[in-house]
Amino acid sequence: MNARTLGLLVGLASMKSLSAQGLEAALRTTGTDVVKAFEPQRAILQSSSAVLLKGRDEVAYGTVVSHDGWILTKASEIESIDSLVIIVDKTKYDDVRLVAMDAVWDVALLKIDAAGLVPVHYADSSDLPLGTWVVANGATSRTTRRLLPGIISAMTREVPAEGGAALGVVLEPGDGRLTVKEVRDDSGAEKAGVKMGDVLETINGTEIESIETLAKLFESAKAGDKVKLGIQRGNESLELEVELASKGELFGGAQEGNDRMSGSFSKRRSGFPRVIQHSIIANNASMGGPVLDLTGQCVGMNIARANRAETFAIPAEQLKELAERMIQETR
Repeated sequence: MNARTLGLLVGLASMKSLSAQGLEAALRTTGTDVVKAFEPQRAILQSSSAVLLKGRDEVAYGTVVSHDGWILTKASEIESIDSLVIIVDKTKYDDVRLVAMDAVWDVALLKIDAAGLVPVHYADSSDLPLGTWVVANGATSRTTRRLLPGIISAMTREVPAEGGAALGVVLEPGDGRLTVKEVRDDSGAEKAGVKMGDVLETINGTEIESIETLAKLFESAKAGDKVKLGIQRGNESLELEVELASKGELFGGAQEGNDRMSGSFSKRRSGFPRVIQHSIIANNASMGGPVLDLTGQCVGMNIARANRAETFAIPAEQLKELAERMIQETR
């Protein structure tokens, strides 16, 4: 037996050994036996999370935060409430109202006419050790929540806007002024009505004469901040309010290679003041639902699928404050 044949046999034996050590399907993360072990947490997701539908498509999940129909979700995934339907537990609600939005956290507050709902129970702290088990919504069969387990995979932290904050325009300098050469699709500038050919004169009252002046003003700006633009359009002077977005997400960059392998990641996945990170498999349409610990308490709300391995959630402390503030401001 020559060395080449011996090497091949050893390789085949090793592959067979590794195959024998593989987990059976029922024992994998999404397997029936594993999911069954988390049935108490699944029951809480059933009563305290919501499914948001447009037609037959799931567009997001929601977190029930009151007995009388207040629900939080990820704002940039729903865009509008036209034809939006919400299912809580097994009840379908067609009359959905978008009451408020928080641009900093990318959160929308929805209201349905309901009573006797079961809101999430907030954990006292979201500072969980690395490796702590957590669960969140996986798929749903319309009436039955399913869950996926995972672990806390990074320390709680801020996620700055990728590449800094941006208006969403390309500016052309010349003759001591900045002219809008391009307006990016889905940017705050486009939504505010900025048009190609507009001349940018001021931001929050400060005169803008160069790209350097603009960059200095944006040094401490974050995605979700709002600024007032003074622009000249022909003979008309206008003031427009623009919500800033992540420069990296508007103009692309280093993430694009990973994005092609990531599947359905979130439209906005950076620019958050504080997040917990976990390993639960997710996509953009599964954001907005609660993240539970093994006691069934809500340690956060999923807010962004960042890439193939990272999902971000708003920590319970900030989520509770956000829910209470947004509801109070609408009363």
